[in-house]
Amino acid sequence: MKKSVLTRYRVLALVTAVLLILLTAGVIGKRVLGLDGFDTFVTVVGFAHGWLYVLYLVFAFDLGNKMKLPVGRLLWVLLAGTVPTAAFFVERRITREAEPLVIGDPATETAAA
Repeated sequence: MKKSVLTRYRVLALVTAVLLILLTAGVIGKRVLGLDGFDTFVTVVGFAHGWLYVLYLVFAFDLGNKMKLPVGRLLWVLLAGTVPTAAFFVERRITREAEPLVIGDPATETAAA
């Protein structure tokens, strides 16, 4: 598996997790606390999270297939972007499991030697 597959998954997992936390905070501010000015924030962050979550699904599914994850584990990885902070923990665990499967870049290995 190429390192780029893991890298793009990690980036989208972290971005999706941060946006979901921001969205959750914005919804709490808007609905629970009744603060003014959160309408636009929730709309923009919700839109960004929604589209980036779709990309996250594609990248996570690709990574899961290349890692040959069982269906249950793959579903947990896919759903991690919908639970605030879950993606941080799932991303770290999947990264630890995927790193030994990454094929080294020949240019990097030559430079290191």
